[in-house]
This record gives sequence, C-alpha cells and structure tokens, in this order.
Amino acid sequence: MKRCGHWLTSPWRRTTVAALAGALPVLAFPAPALWWWAYVALVPWILLARSAPTGRRAAYDGWGGGFGFMLAMHHWLLPDLHVFTLVLAALLGGLWAPWAWLVRRFLAEAEAPTRRRVLAALLVLPSAWLAVELVRSWQGLGGPWGVLGASQWQVGPALRLASVGGVWLLSFLVVAVNVAAAVLVALPASRAPAVAGLVATAATASAAWAWAPRPDADGETRVAVVQPGVIDGPDLRFDREEELTRRLVGQDVDLVVWGESSVGYDLAERPDLARRIAELVRATGADILVNVDARRSDRPGIYKSSILVGAGGPTGDRYDKMRLVPFGEYIPARSLLGWATSVGRAAGEDRRRGTEQVLMDAGHGVRFGPMVCFETAFPDMSRHLVEDGAALLVGQSSTSSFQRSWAPAQHASLGALRAAETGRPFVHATLTGDSAVYDASGRRLGSWLGPDASTAAVYDVPLADGVTPYVRYGDWAVHGALLVLVAFGLTEGGRAVRLRRTAPAPLGPPARTVRESPARPGR
Repeated sequence: MKRCGHWLTSPWRRTTVAALAGALPVLAFPAPALWWWAYVALVPWILLARSAPTGRRAAYDGWGGGFGFMLAMHHWLLPDLHVFTLVLAALLGGLWAPWAWLVRRFLAEAEAPTRRRVLAALLVLPSAWLAVELVRSWQGLGGPWGVLGASQWQVGPALRLASVGGVWLLSFLVVAVNVAAAVLVALPASRAPAVAGLVATAATASAAWAWAPRPDADGETRVAVVQPGVIDGPDLRFDREEELTRRLVGQDVDLVVWGESSVGYDLAERPDLARRIAELVRATGADILVNVDARRSDRPGIYKSSILVGAGGPTGDRYDKMRLVPFGEYIPARSLLGWATSVGRAAGEDRRRGTEQVLMDAGHGVRFGPMVCFETAFPDMSRHLVEDGAALLVGQSSTSSFQRSWAPAQHASLGALRAAETGRPFVHATLTGDSAVYDASGRRLGSWLGPDASTAAVYDVPLADGVTPYVRYGDWAVHGALLVLVAFGLTEGGRAVRLRRTAPAPLGPPARTVRESPARPGR
C-alpha cells in the first residue's frame, strides 16, 4: 500500500489513475450492461479521492475521474467530433471536482472518520452526485445521457423504484451503496455505520418497492415499428420504408411508427410523398407517424418534425423537436465554437426548435406523445406528456451515425426507464437500430431490433392507467438532495463561525520596556 501511495505522488500518474477509475462505471451501461457492477464501480474512485493529501488534490482526482467517465460514456462521438470530444469531456469532468473534495472531507485517509461523519457521508455524497447529474443534464451541456441510475434499466425492482422517484432516486441509491462499500473496504473501524447505512438503504428501498402502485391495465393497442436499416439517400430510404410498411397489410395494426429523419423532404413541397404515405394508411388501416428532417416551406429554417399522416394525408398533428443535440444539430455559441465543423461532422447549419410538446390521436383512439431522438433521455418531457393525458409514449430516433457502437443500445435502454417512471408503455423506433418497445412497467416486449435488422415488427402493447408517484411529485429526489447540500453548507458555515468566536485571541507583540535615562544634573 505504501509503494502504491508513493507511486501515486506523481500528479500525472494520479490523474491517469483517476481517469481510469472514473471510466469504470460505464461497464454497467449497454452494451456491456453489467448492471450489478454499478454498485461497486465507484469504489476505486472514492478510495483514490479519500487518499488525496490535500483538498485541492482530491478536487483534481474528481476532475480526472469525471473526464474519464464522460469520455468513456461518449467515446462513440470521437469519429464525428474528434478532438472536440476530449475538450467536452475535460470541461464537463470538472463538475465532479467538488464531489471528490467532499469524499476527502468525510472519509479522509489522514484522519479517522467518526461514525457520525460516515453516516453523514452516506447522505451527503449521493446528494452531491445528484447535483452533478442535475447540472450536466442541462440540454446545452449534452443532456442527461449516462445518468448513473440508468444503468439499472433491466432490473425489475429498480424500475419499480423509478416509478417513485425517477432515475434520480436510482442514482442516489447506487452512489450510497458505493460509499458504504468503500467504507467497508478502507475503514474497518467504521464498518458498523456503513452496515447500518446499507441496511437502512435496503429497508427504505424495499418499503418503496412494496408501496409503489402498479400500473392498472387499460386495454391494448397494436403498434408496428418500421426500421429500414442503413440506406444512403432519402429517396431509397423512403422506398424501403414504403416496402416494409406494405407488409403490415392485414395485420390489424393501430399505429405505424417510422424513425427519425425517415422523410427527407417537406411534405408540403412533396405532395407526391404525402399521397404515397396516405395510400399506405388506407392499405394498412393504421395512421403512420413519420419524421421529417427538412427545410420548411411555411417558415425559415430546418426542423425535425413528427407528423401524423391519416387516410387523407397529413392530419395537422405536428411536433417540432424542442431539445436539439449540441454540435450534432446546432453549435452553441457558433461564433466562438464554429471551428468544430472543421474537425468533425458537427452541424453545418443550426436546426430550429419547436416551442411546445404535442399530443396526437391515432385513428383507433390511442392518445400518444411523440419525442425525437435524445429527447427521450429527459425524464421531464415524458412526465409532462403523461400529465397532459398521453396513454402511449413514442420516441423516434436515428443513431445512424453511430452504428456498431454502444450508442444505439444505450439509447434504446432509456425507453425502459421512461416507461417505468410514467407508468405508460414506450415505443422506441429508429432508422437503423436499436428499436425496442416496453410495457408500462419498463419490461421489454417482443424482439429487440438490432443494427442488422431491416424489417417491420408488430407489437401488442398493453395500455395502462393510473398516476405514478414520479408523475405526481416530479423530481423530488433531486430537490431533497439539494436540501441536504444546503443543510450541510449551513452546518459547515455555522461551525466555522463558532470556531472563530471560541478561538483564543492572538497574543500581541511583547510590551516594550522603556528604560529611563539617568537623570542629568541640572545646569
């Protein structure tokens, strides 16, 4: 251990180890999908930060680990953004610096943490992690992709908990277990409070799991997903989508969903395409939700729009994508960062944003809410759609630029969380994979359409009724974490004031001795 500590005295070696430790949690996400790994993956990073000789060094460990996490989570962006991927990872990695500083503050190796400090760490450190996830979830910073709780997308009990507090509650619990595990490994004298914390976490999670209401069955709908596969050119892609949709004739489908950018022309400018889609609606007996990525004829700029087409053509239901992908669909502060277009495939022209979410009615009375691409990563968007009355959530995506990477599977897994959070089934339809459908509890239905699939798949989707606690109360887990941090800050501030008041007054300089000169005899 001493040799290892001596080896880590080099700042560059220590930063490298921090980056590697920060990258470890990514193995819990798809494609590896080692969900159980999430509960111990932070332990090496925590042990490194607590061993830091100073608070500043711990903050650097946090930055290094954050850089490793963000780079590993988004490594599939490298072919498109090149060196800019490293710049983004470095900038966002700094968000974990305060978290690592707090790790050292509570669990410092140089001190013997008291039981009280260990119990406080089990509350404050997960709260600080949630604060980091909240900040980086802002759309301008890339959105909530890779939130730690999302690694539990295929764990039934975890999905039940997501219906109570969303993905944020899962992140809190996963970090709390990691903190307790680190204490058990490194602080034998503090194992009792760590075990007590684990027991309390398990008891609370079990109580929430038992209490969480289950979605009530409310009928069924039949949805088809059309995934054409990798096809160059909007005309050839449209032809393939048309061919696949014709296979649905006679299958009694209620709604057909095409992927993001499935139509490369404004339907008002190409009425021939609108007629062809309407003919497919009449043949299949199901409305078709397409996604148009084109310059609009009725207003300036390029939009990505979900458009519902009925037997007579476009029904008038249209949703313009609101949250755009930074650098992929627009460049933040283009005057400063426009150079990104010269080093990768960043957006040459900014897409325009929609202004509000929209509910649509399929021909068989199914009220659904569409989202486009990485909007499905935002829990609040699906929650608001369900609050407005959506019985079904639909995500249209492409991910064509990231074939053979972890991105498609990571994206498809998010549908399970959005379904569990809201108690509504979720359809994730893509151009090139991975496409997936989930029931109202987040359980996957039917087959998962991988990147090699070029097909139309039909799913019998059970509908559900009722309101989950997450839809009713929103992001209460995040708000609670912020209150914990505020309380910690006030406590620390009050403690600093008390120490200043009770500190002994500094000793002043020694009094000068005045020597009296011998009296001179008078003249």
